[in-house]
Order: sequence, then structure tokens, then C-alpha cells
Amino acid sequence: MLLGIDPLYWMMMAPVLILSLYASIKVKSTYSKYSKTASLSGLTGSEAAAQILRRNGLSAVSVVETGGFLSDHYDPRKKVVRLSPDVFRSNSIAAIGVAAHETGHAIQHAKSYAPLMLRNTIVPVAQFGSSFAWIAIILGFILGFMGLVKAGIILFSAVVFFQLITLPVEFNASSRAKEMLASYGLLSQGELAGVRKVLSAAAMTYVAAAASSIMTLLYFLLRAGLLGGRDD
Repeated sequence: MLLGIDPLYWMMMAPVLILSLYASIKVKSTYSKYSKTASLSGLTGSEAAAQILRRNGLSAVSVVETGGFLSDHYDPRKKVVRLSPDVFRSNSIAAIGVAAHETGHAIQHAKSYAPLMLRNTIVPVAQFGSSFAWIAIILGFILGFMGLVKAGIILFSAVVFFQLITLPVEFNASSRAKEMLASYGLLSQGELAGVRKVLSAAAMTYVAAAASSIMTLLYFLLRAGLLGGRDD
């Protein structure tokens, strides 16, 4: 049995699904709360990001607005910090915290932060694995071709590794953000408490994603008989 019709799959994934749901609700509610609190400085997310980049000598990195809700990210190929409208234009504590986090990634890139460099290197492999691992594994089980299942598991392992290496990258970017906001005087100590809550909630979503991929990999290993004995 496999996935949707396999009780083992749902038994293993239930705690992870609950964690993922909680993380999603938490990040949205926390962001919503602190997006209503304007910063004392009056800086918008884009202005805070620009100041942080300038203070770190990263004039070559630009800050632009992009579509979507909480779609904020740093593009290392084009050296662009892309901020969603709610972050780019808002002067809220939440917006400044998110913007500072994304500039943290730009600084990681400039300083060749090892986990980020490694993650960027394996992106193509992880993307390929994400697209084809499931197809290979499911077809392998259906056809009874364990070689195909094992190939799919190897591909999916790349996805798991990508999720795991993402954790230190995200945690470090948040640490840099909080440190810079404090040392540059962009937010008060009271405002930083709100930023910590926003970034901690966001970090939980990455933890949930990693837990989900790990549990899925364990499930495939069990069903393939590569962990705990063969289950026919």
C-alpha cells in the first residue's frame, strides 16, 4: 500500500501535518499582529533594507517590490532583495523584521556563508528530485521494480538534504537581522521583541517543512524494506 491508501503513511505524517498547520497559522497571526504596529522610526521595509545594505557596503544589491503575500526573498543570481507589497511599503515592525531577514541573506551571499553556498549549489539537484522522485517511487512500487524505487529515494534524499541545509541558512539570516536592527538603531528594544516573534514564527515553517520531508523519506525507506525489514 502507498500514500493515500496506506494507514502507515497517515500515522507517520499526522504529527507533521499538525505541526505544519500550526506553523502556518502562527506565522500568519503573528505577522498580522505586528503588521499593525508602526515603527517609531517610520522607516518602511524597503528603506530599512536599503539602509542595512548600504551600511554593509552592498550597493550592488537592489531592493525591489514583487507580487504576492509574504513572497519576500533574496535572489542571489541577480543580487536583488525582492519584497512583497506589504513589506516593501509598510513601516510596521513586522515589515522591517522581514526586510532585515532578507538582507541577511544578501550579506550571507556577500560573505560566502558556507551553508548558503552549499544550498545554492544543490538547488538544481533538489529541484530535479522534487519533480521526479515521487514519479519514480510510485511507478517503482506499482511495477514492482525496486531499482526504480531506490533511484527515486536517492532523488528524494536530495530534497531532504536541501530542507535540512535551509534551516541554518534561515536561522542565521534571522540572527543577523535582529543584530543589525539593534546595532544600527533602526528599532527600539521593545520593537525588537516583536521582530523576534515574527521571525521565530517564520522559522517554524521551515522546521515543519524539514520534518515533513524527513518523515516522508522514512516512510519510503520502510516500504522499500531498506529500513526495519521488508514490508510485502
